[in-house]
Amino acid sequence: MIADRAYDVDHIREKIVSIGAEPVIPPRRHRRVAIPYDAAVYKLRNVVERFVGRLKQCRRIATRYEKTARNFLGFVHLACLLDILK
Repeated sequence: MIADRAYDVDHIREKIVSIGAEPVIPPRRHRRVAIPYDAAVYKLRNVVERFVGRLKQCRRIATRYEKTARNFLGFVHLACLLDILK
């Protein structure tokens, strides 16, 4: 699970490990012992955030006009497809 530096808290890290995931969170500067993390994987966070930002450019996705989760997911798939085809 990739998260921002603000989520570098021990109880959040423990929760991530308890569900069977690996936390990829850079340590905050005030930690006495820096916790290692995979910087190459952390760089992917930027790619995901930019893609979500592009999806939110679709007004229908940003405001969630659809009443059912199934229809909303269909429009998310459509918006992803349109973004890929650009």
